[in-house]
Amino acid sequence: MSKIQRLVLGRLALGLLTLFAVSLLMFAGLEFLPGDLAQQILGQSATPDTVAAFRAELGLDQPPHIRYLDWLGGVARGDLGNSLASGRPVTDLIGPRLANTLFLAGYAAAIAVPLAVGLGLMAALWRNTAFDRGANLGALSAISMPEFFVAYLLILFLSIKAGLFPTLARIDMASGPVDALHATFLPALTLILVVVAHMMRMTRAAIINVLASPYIEMARLKGVSRRRVILVHALPNALAPIVNVVALNLAYLIVGVVVVEVVFSYPGLGQLLVDAVSSRDLPIVQAVGLVFAAVYITLNVLADIASMIANPRLRHGS
Repeated sequence: MSKIQRLVLGRLALGLLTLFAVSLLMFAGLEFLPGDLAQQILGQSATPDTVAAFRAELGLDQPPHIRYLDWLGGVARGDLGNSLASGRPVTDLIGPRLANTLFLAGYAAAIAVPLAVGLGLMAALWRNTAFDRGANLGALSAISMPEFFVAYLLILFLSIKAGLFPTLARIDMASGPVDALHATFLPALTLILVVVAHMMRMTRAAIINVLASPYIEMARLKGVSRRRVILVHALPNALAPIVNVVALNLAYLIVGVVVVEVVFSYPGLGQLLVDAVSSRDLPIVQAVGLVFAAVYITLNVLADIASMIANPRLRHGS
C-alpha cells in the first residue's frame, strides 16, 4: 500500500470516528433536555398510567445507552425510526427535503465558486489597486452582515419594491426547472453573498502567498509571461488552500441553510429541523443533525484528500 493510500484511509477512518463522536454527543445533548417528552406530547391532562404506557411505547423506559445502541443500529440498517408527530418513517420525510436543500446549495455553489475564485484571482493580480480595495470592502461588508439581515434586505428591494421575485421560495409549487430557479433565486443569492466573500478573500490570500515564492520570482526573471506564471506556476500550487476553503463553504451551503430556509419558508432540511425542534420530534432532530454532520465531515475529508493529491509536499510528506 502506497503512502498516499495510507493517508487517504487514515482520513476516512478519522471521518468515521468523528461522525460517531458527533452522534454520541448529539444523543447525549437531547437526553439532557428538560421535561418529560411523553408528558409534553400527551399534555398535562394525561394520567400517570397513560404517560408510563406511552414512554414504554417510545422506548423511553430503557436506559440511555440501550436506546443509543438501538438507534445507532437502526442508522446502520438505514432505519431512522418514525416521526413522533406524524408517525411516518423519518427517511420518507427527510428524502424530499434533502433533495430540496441539495438543489438550493447546488444552485448557489454553481454561481458562487467560479465567481469567488475569479474575483480572488483578479484581486491578487491587481493587488492594492482600486479594484482590490473595492472587492475587499465589499467582501468585509458581506461577511459582517448576518444571513437573515441580507435575506430581509433582498426581500424588501427585489421582492416587495421591485416585484421581480417571490417572497416565499416554494419550490414544490414550481412547474419546471426555470420556474424553480426563479422561485429560489433570492435564497440562493443570500447564500452566494455570504460565501463568495469568504472564498474570494481566501483565494486572494493563497495566490498572493504563492506569488511571493522564490520560484515565481525566478520564472519572472527568466522572462516567462505573466499569464503563464499565474496559470502554470502559481495557480496549481495554490489549489490546496483554495480547495479547502471551497469545500468548507460547500459544507456551509448545505449545513448552514437553516436560517435562510426559515426566512424564505423553503421546504428543505433546515425548515424541517426547526419544525421538529418546535414539536420536540426527536427522531427527526437526530436524523437531520446526523445528516448535517455526515455532509460536513464528508466534505472536509474530501478536501483533505484533494489537498494531498494537489500538493506534492503533502503527498510525499516533505
